[in-house]
Amino acid sequence: MTDPLAFVAGATGYTGRAVVEALVARGVRTVAHVRPDSSSRAQWTERWQAQGAEVDATPWEPAALRETLTRRGPTLVFALLGTTRARAKSEGRGAVEAYETIDYGMTMMLRDAAEACAHPPRFVYVSMAALPQSSRNPYVDVRIRVERALREGPLPYTIARPAIITGGREEPRLGEAIGASVVDGALAVAGFLGARKLRDRYHSITNVELARGLVRVAMDPACENQVVEGEALRG
Repeated sequence: MTDPLAFVAGATGYTGRAVVEALVARGVRTVAHVRPDSSSRAQWTERWQAQGAEVDATPWEPAALRETLTRRGPTLVFALLGTTRARAKSEGRGAVEAYETIDYGMTMMLRDAAEACAHPPRFVYVSMAALPQSSRNPYVDVRIRVERALREGPLPYTIARPAIITGGREEPRLGEAIGASVVDGALAVAGFLGARKLRDRYHSITNVELARGLVRVAMDPACENQVVEGEALRG
């Protein structure tokens, strides 16, 4: 059996950095991707190499990404790419454009590169809880389209649908913290009244808990071509 090799796209992000740490802790050979033009590339390289991970700085170009994945031959590809309205605004573009370019475009570019591998890796994608079948919200619509592409495509996949992700951000989000507190409080009451499955599915999860859950389900044969939700991600 081939030893696992994980390629983590979005490794500098909130969840991505925790996934790199969780993979290394499990003894999985890990390649953490960082944009070649990142102002923090040197710091991330030093940090990851100290942890025992490899670092890759392939540019986000279809041919370059295909070459890298084909050459490295990962068994797992983690797609942890995403942006926010605030970040899009700071970059001088609208949220819809940013979601299309990053959340959708780069994720699909990564998927296409993974499909080019001689031995297709399992594609691990982080979506969102309670995803509807359709939506006019651009953030939600992107996730609907990515999930559909994975289900209809040839790659083995695992789709994770976590609830609100909390804790560990370098820049705390007050709205997120308040929202998680309100939702968790309501779910605690629901659980007390007997709706334990509802509580476990939608209760907030920290980035570290999510990372450990993602690594666990990514390496679980039973989770191949499955959608995994809150309670399963917590283990």
